[in-house]
Amino acid sequence: MMYNVLIADPLNAVGILPLKNAKNIHVVVDTGLSAIQLHDKISEFDALIVRSQTQVTRLLLENASRLKIIGRAGVGVDNIDIEAATELGIMVVNAPNANTNSAAEHTMAMILALSRKIPQAYYALKNHQWDRKKYIGVEVRGKTLGIVGLGRIGAEVASRAKGQRMKVIAYDPFLSPEKAAKMGIEYGMLEEVLRVSDFITVHTPLLKETRHLINAQAFELMKPGVQIINCARGGIIDEDALYEAILSNKVAGAALDVFEEEPISHHKLLDLPEVIATPHLGASTIEAQENVAVDVSEDILNFFSGSIVRHPVNLPSVPKEIMNKIEPYFNLAEKLGTFLIHLIDEAVEEVTITYAGELSKLEVAPLTRNTMKGILKRHLGTHVNNVNAMYLANKRGITIQESKTTQKKGFTNLMTCEIKTKSDTRNISGTLLNGLGSRIVKVDNYRVDVIPKGHIVFIHHNDQPGVIGRMGSLLAEYQINIATMQVDRSDMGGDAIMVLKIDKHLENDELKALKDLDEIKDVKAIDL
Repeated sequence: MMYNVLIADPLNAVGILPLKNAKNIHVVVDTGLSAIQLHDKISEFDALIVRSQTQVTRLLLENASRLKIIGRAGVGVDNIDIEAATELGIMVVNAPNANTNSAAEHTMAMILALSRKIPQAYYALKNHQWDRKKYIGVEVRGKTLGIVGLGRIGAEVASRAKGQRMKVIAYDPFLSPEKAAKMGIEYGMLEEVLRVSDFITVHTPLLKETRHLINAQAFELMKPGVQIINCARGGIIDEDALYEAILSNKVAGAALDVFEEEPISHHKLLDLPEVIATPHLGASTIEAQENVAVDVSEDILNFFSGSIVRHPVNLPSVPKEIMNKIEPYFNLAEKLGTFLIHLIDEAVEEVTITYAGELSKLEVAPLTRNTMKGILKRHLGTHVNNVNAMYLANKRGITIQESKTTQKKGFTNLMTCEIKTKSDTRNISGTLLNGLGSRIVKVDNYRVDVIPKGHIVFIHHNDQPGVIGRMGSLLAEYQINIATMQVDRSDMGGDAIMVLKIDKHLENDELKALKDLDEIKDVKAIDL
């Protein structure tokens, strides 16, 4: 059978040779299509390959009667309606590893250029200025590089920095001291990394929790003369705070490949001689561009030949009879994982998911994937999905176990997720109530009845008179309305918990104010 493949965005010519050389693939390269033209042509094709320019919308996909697979030549899939593709049975693949080396090399190049003031010296020389004293730099050997975010790229940067004989310390929510030791680097919490580092490079996704992670308070913790590098995502560093930190001489220099708003024609940071910058070039190498095209081309070939697709983004189709039984639990599974990970402050070592009652008779692997998706998304972002969640967990050394029991424990079906860290174990249980939907029914040893949706505040406190009143009064001062409240305790005067549903997201200053109340042990803000 002959398959038609449309390449709608410019791709490296060498990278698409596997497709062009395949006997059963007819490749059409047309990168000048408007949205209307693409809509009119898409019904002729079995596969579509895009980069970031082409918008693959629901409207487009609903007209793609033959389309079976979409290839994104790169990592991000923001320009593809994944939900629509999944609903229509269209697989989406990407190339998550192809630019790792390029991004890591670019980071190291920025570190070295920053330390030796190479761009500034070159610019001066171009302007006929010979001033060796002005551009005296520092060696990186023996200096401490702090890495915030130790995923694929962060780990590659760590390896290269060790080759430069730098001391490396890293923070990552999924990094443990033991894993760090195996990599030959030091483990530190975020504040420690900020305090001890001479150079700091960030390699986290841009999430609500990582936006402005490096802010004015973070700069206050750093050494005088620290140097900052961001080749990850604009927005991780508060650019206004960085500007002020450079003016105050707290930061000696910054190397930026990304900005909060792109493209830029002018930025106040570029007026500072201490700043060097590039226009988002981390993945802009011939090799990376070739690799992303090759990876996507090979996955499309694998798909049409019936082989294993290496980098799926959405969930492959499930037999209808199985889907009908497990689909109602998908949302509950993810929400249990999302809720529980917010209670965890250390690296996750082990996850056990127990299925009780009628669920114990079903194929529950898709539910386990959904639970892991909820756990990982908090720190890894929206690129975590039902397909890659297990792979990402394995890469981070997380052990995953499934357990089944016929004991119903008062419920027709019950899912329990338990997370173990080096020093703690937390668990959560949930069920589906007929006609009422998902419910969280237990957190650790406390019984609750919580709809897993909206803005939730989980409070651990001492069971003493007045605690609930003081908490309610403080929220009222911030104009925060409480929709529902669940309270349980271990014994009179002992440990107790409150689970509140509130009408808006809890900001950091409001969260801190709650934590400062008498008898409050801990407060977690959870958005489901």
